Amino acid sequence: MPRAKNNVAAHRRHKKVLKKARGNYGARSRLYRTALETVHKGLTYAYRDRRAKKRTYRRLWIARISAATKQHGLNYSTFMNGLKKAGIGLDRKALSNIAAQDSATFGRLVEMAKSN
Repeated sequence: MPRAKNNVAAHRRHKKVLKKARGNYGARSRLYRTALETVHKGLTYAYRDRRAKKRTYRRLWIARISAATKQHGLNYSTFMNGLKKAGIGLDRKALSNIAAQDSATFGRLVEMAKSN
């Protein structure tokens, strides 16, 4: 019977997976086969949620801008259209920060949007 020659490589591969599976409950962090499934599923969720995070933040920024524009008697779509016509190229993240931290500047942006 030939001797096994893959011990070192298999051990390293298993260690790599078990390291990624740390923090899971029970067998999910201890047994290779179960840990492998957990790790694959976790990586799938991570990939999906990196994309979902962008959508989530965009929704948050839009909600903040919308709330701030309503305080100035304007709705979100009219405000964004006015900014576009005025040639102001600020993105939603920047507008959201301005709305949250500097209401005077945001008020001036609303006036510019109204005038166009």
